Amino acid sequence: MPVTAPMQRPRSVGEMMQRVAFMITPEGMGRALAFQPRPDDVFIAPFPKSGTTWLQQIVHTLRTRGDMAFEEITQVIPWLELAHDMGIDVEAGQPARPRAFKTHLGWDQVPKGARYIVSVRDPRDVLVSQFHFWNGWFYEAGTVSIDDLAMGLFLNPNVPFNYWPHLQSWWPQRERPDVLMLCYESMLADPEAAIRRIAAFIGVPLDDALLRLTLEHASVDFMRAHARQFDDHLVREARDHVCGLPPSETGGHKVRSGKAGGHEAVLSDAVRAALDEAWQREIAGPLGLPDYAALRRVLEGAG
Repeated sequence: MPVTAPMQRPRSVGEMMQRVAFMITPEGMGRALAFQPRPDDVFIAPFPKSGTTWLQQIVHTLRTRGDMAFEEITQVIPWLELAHDMGIDVEAGQPARPRAFKTHLGWDQVPKGARYIVSVRDPRDVLVSQFHFWNGWFYEAGTVSIDDLAMGLFLNPNVPFNYWPHLQSWWPQRERPDVLMLCYESMLADPEAAIRRIAAFIGVPLDDALLRLTLEHASVDFMRAHARQFDDHLVREARDHVCGLPPSETGGHKVRSGKAGGHEAVLSDAVRAALDEAWQREIAGPLGLPDYAALRRVLEGAG
């Protein structure tokens, strides 16, 4: 990518999308798609900003009984699609079994033969979380509004990787024995129940001490206190220059409020209406779920 000096952050969604395209190379994606997992491997596979880092921390805490000896969680639970471009060998040893990998691939693309944990989150809160995540990293802070991001990226039908096809691909797999689908809001409401289900799913015996430890290490307060270990700074160090971005310690923050419903105070009526329309078109019709509340009821009933 030809980069002019000094490098500057994008100031529009269109320019941001051009830069993001350089994050994962075709070779890196090809290696990810060709990866051959072991039967006990665990893929943490939500759509971005839907609980991925939280699930990584839960799984890593369960399998190691609380190991925090990592600079950034990507080191111990690699991001499959980006591993090659970060110089990470996905076949290298991990701190404990089962091996775990982060991915945002849909069911149609994810390597088969492992186990898969997918958390689903209200798309309105996903949008808000994406806005804060990209702000100051892939676009200059304050130059892109949440309406810009909603219409230019989240609701853009020309963007192939988006919330709607990801949910469409995973929802029909939710009752498979090798898939655990969780509702983000239900995890917030009852983290102990979520941890118990995850431990059973990945085959880690859960005693009372490990349960208490995991509840602590996966709490918002704990992860905020160790924010540097969850902030994607290794990703930024490896890929910012390639994407034409100047170095920065801001942006990429993943541990914010740890709450649901944050969209209520920030989304415009126009964006709300567009999101509702997209849900009816992409989810209500194809999947038979009239709204997000119906999805949550189905997942809670399956628990």
